[in-house]
Amino acid sequence: MYEEFKGLGIEVLTVSVDSVFVHKVWNDNELCKMIGRSIPFNMLSDQNGEIGRAYGVYNEEDAIETRGSFIIDPDGVLQAYDVLTPPVGRNIDELFRLFQAYQLVRNTGAKEVAPVNWKPGKKTLKPGPDLVANVWKEWSIKD
Repeated sequence: MYEEFKGLGIEVLTVSVDSVFVHKVWNDNELCKMIGRSIPFNMLSDQNGEIGRAYGVYNEEDAIETRGSFIIDPDGVLQAYDVLTPPVGRNIDELFRLFQAYQLVRNTGAKEVAPVNWKPGKKTLKPGPDLVANVWKEWSIKD
């Protein structure tokens, strides 16, 4: 979904403790076979774990990083993160939806917000005093 992410103006980076040489081998011998081409975005090497420590995913004992996805807005503010242990993979569709929701809020100056299960084109909420104790009138989980 890299092209779709780029279409939203999003930059995708991967980071791991592996060397750039391991990244190349993984790309050439594993990823290419899974998606039929080379990885289209930058893979960063964090061999000393500095980035992983900053995001709280570096395991000092094993010198590895737990997989995670981090949404950082254009101001450099971490808006959301999802860290999963290795047995469970991430959901790229959900990550894409989250980006769309955060962009909606940013683009409207927080005059509209994305309620639970929101998807593009679905009803948003307009925060304010009139919405307090009246969300049920404006929106339902089925919307």
